[in-house]
Amino acid sequence: MEQKKMVDYAYHYGLKVRIYPSQQQKKTIQRNADAARCVYNEHVAVNKEIAQFGKRSIYIDFIEKRIEALRERISTVTALKDRYPWLRHSDIDSLSIANARQNYQRAWKQFRTVHHAGVPNFHKKSSVESYQTNPHYGKDKKISLFTSNARFLDQHHLMLPKLKRIRFQGSRKMLDRLFAMREVRIGTITITKDGLHRYFASFQLGSNEPFIKACPKTKAEIGIDLNIENFYADSNGEILANPRYYRRQKRRLANAQRKLSCRIVRAKKEHRPLREAKNVEKQRLLVAKLTAQVMQRRKDFLHRTSTILIKNHDLVATEELRSRNLLKNHALAMSIQDNGWRMFLGMLTYKAALYGKNFVTVDPRNTTQTCNACGRIMNDKDKLTLKDREWTCPKCGIHHIRDVNAAKNILARAKAKLASMH
Repeated sequence: MEQKKMVDYAYHYGLKVRIYPSQQQKKTIQRNADAARCVYNEHVAVNKEIAQFGKRSIYIDFIEKRIEALRERISTVTALKDRYPWLRHSDIDSLSIANARQNYQRAWKQFRTVHHAGVPNFHKKSSVESYQTNPHYGKDKKISLFTSNARFLDQHHLMLPKLKRIRFQGSRKMLDRLFAMREVRIGTITITKDGLHRYFASFQLGSNEPFIKACPKTKAEIGIDLNIENFYADSNGEILANPRYYRRQKRRLANAQRKLSCRIVRAKKEHRPLREAKNVEKQRLLVAKLTAQVMQRRKDFLHRTSTILIKNHDLVATEELRSRNLLKNHALAMSIQDNGWRMFLGMLTYKAALYGKNFVTVDPRNTTQTCNACGRIMNDKDKLTLKDREWTCPKCGIHHIRDVNAAKNILARAKAKLASMH
């Protein structure tokens, strides 16, 4: 019987756990990350050189021979290993090389689909390391979390290719749920070391059972207007304050970055390699720690906020935000990035699908300028500016709080959009 692939499963879920490798396992992770980066960069280098030839010239025979030789270099994994013999090391997972080749092709596919994604670029060596691998299920083995060469041993230990047994820590509640499910297939596994020297394993999971049970219907609906003054205002009149995590840490982070820059300059003047300069590494870790604190606090806030909204409402409506265009305004760019709007909308999207709720985005045009009671649009001399936080409709005389009025308009448009879809 042919085994199911990941695309054949009805539900997909991503699980990220922290792993605690030994010193030998850390060396293995580094070798595999270096191998994946080397293979990816070889593909980038070969295709850049081929692209530089451009149109055919009088030296057509030489060009064709050179292009043929370049393509031969990356044609197979064996050809890559012949060029770089260290890729044959016993610690290197063959699937890390295969995934690097596949990721290069995906990067080109992404560029052709979304042009602003950019073409594949050279990956520099940095403090962040990662590679991908895949489990291998035997033909006669039942598909589960416990039957492949990459499997869970218990709630504290994993078995991973080349790394063998390794301790991990994850959500006990989610692990109990996963272990109780009948059939869960493990897909791509990403092993990562971050800038703070912490190690993580991310699993792509597939199943025909839902990973999270749908929440009961509440018959509640809410519209949300995202803004810079506050994080958001909703159609019920509630306003959520903006935590501004980056601005709180900005001065301390700037001082740490300035100190790091001075240490790098000093190390270069003394002709010391930066990787061997202990004071540089010590300060780099401090900068990475401060940056990670901002990101983690913001992410935790966005997770808690999005989960509460989705669980407590059957319909959540927001405006369509084009962050790339908004960031062109240099006066607002820092505040927009500090809010994490794009991440927030992404969380609402996938959590609505997980919990069986509706999340709708609408065109934001004139949501602020339109009176939600009578529909009059403020324009010309009456047009509202960013300074106008409250206003009174000249037609019906109703007094509005700017962002709450916009949220009500967003909800009305979302309900109309949802009705037209059904």
